[in-house]
Amino acid sequence: MRIDLPDKVKFILDTLLNAGYDAYAVGGCVRDSILGREPDDWDITTSALPEQVKTLFRRTIDTGIQHGTVTIMLEKEGFEVTTYRIDGEYQDSRHPSEVIFTPNLVEDLKRRDFTINAMAYNEKTGIVDEFHGMNDLEQKVIRAVGNPEERFTEDALRIMRAIRFSAQLGYSIEENTRKAITKLAPTLRNISAERIQVELVKLITSDHPFWLKDAYTSGVTKVILPELDEMMETVQHNPHHQYTVGEHVLHSLEYVEKDKVLRLAMLLHDVGKPSRKTTDDNGVDHFYHHAAAGEEIAKKILRRLKFDNDTIYKVTKIVYFHDYKVELTPRGVRRAMAKIGEDIFPYLFPVKRADVLAQSMYQRQEKLDDLAKLQQLYEKECKAGSCVSLKTLAVTGRDLIDAGFQPGPELGGILQDLLKIVIDDPACNTRETLLRQAKHLLTLTT
Repeated sequence: MRIDLPDKVKFILDTLLNAGYDAYAVGGCVRDSILGREPDDWDITTSALPEQVKTLFRRTIDTGIQHGTVTIMLEKEGFEVTTYRIDGEYQDSRHPSEVIFTPNLVEDLKRRDFTINAMAYNEKTGIVDEFHGMNDLEQKVIRAVGNPEERFTEDALRIMRAIRFSAQLGYSIEENTRKAITKLAPTLRNISAERIQVELVKLITSDHPFWLKDAYTSGVTKVILPELDEMMETVQHNPHHQYTVGEHVLHSLEYVEKDKVLRLAMLLHDVGKPSRKTTDDNGVDHFYHHAAAGEEIAKKILRRLKFDNDTIYKVTKIVYFHDYKVELTPRGVRRAMAKIGEDIFPYLFPVKRADVLAQSMYQRQEKLDDLAKLQQLYEKECKAGSCVSLKTLAVTGRDLIDAGFQPGPELGGILQDLLKIVIDDPACNTRETLLRQAKHLLTLTT
């Protein structure tokens, strides 16, 4: 099989080969090329030592030279080139105690995580596939290279990578590999939150986000996201639902696009339910104020996993307002836009729709019809340019001061009152009308 190598990759390989060294594209780029997917990046492995690599190229960066990795820069694009190596004993489920360089490609491939990632390629030799990765691609199987317990002991993050690759590719996990995941899941406690976060996001933004359930059944979420376990074990005896809270959440992930904020919001939108569950005299479960509770829990989870502030802000606000009942009138929509925020309000349409589609059939069409009406009203208000925040109010604090108002905290209160007037009646959003209203408001407070 021939792989179409990018010109820059071919140049690096040819340079190393012409200098008398072995060199191959390796890992995920080979896998993706075989599958007809565009590789995110191209990794290269070689028999040349780092110092030898550096002498062959004009510009290099020592990105991980102690582990054999040099980054070659070609026209501002970086390519990692790593010397064949054998890893020493792993003592922390992440880092080898030492790295030993080897002239043997197979020894290098032997230390890689999964068979589908342990293939190498150059145009001279073709595909090197010592561990039957091609067969596992054909069978759609995720299988550890060699002994799976050894591979996961070397780097516990491989446990999450197995589930993530499974979800991204739609592949099953080979039985022994799955057993090792379950056995060694607790070792994920040794992995940094940042690296857990990256794998979790890749998993839930994959084509099969529901397969996060594999992380639950194998004990992975018990370590990295115990709140999901609580949701999975919280039943919902309620006509609006047909699944446990966790099953509902996992199904809802499949009904929104592959966007990080949307998928995280769906993952966490009902995280407050376990703590807010009550059961009435008829045996019906209720979850009063679960959205507010969920906002606080979601914030703790996202901070624990080291998400950036913008993601935390958006996801927690969506969680808080995901169940918010909007009055289906133009004024009701404007009020909701002002309360929720113009930046967050548009997220509610895909979120509410996914929430409904992951519930029972009870009143489903009625809910979807109401959501469609809400979106129509919202789009009409946007088209009309309705003012729902101070930034589009026809007067500013400076306008009020110029009109004779005294600076101070009262000024902010007057502006908020003027905004309420405009939200209720958009026609009032003129400078003349608002200055008149402001003077009237001032007389009421003096």
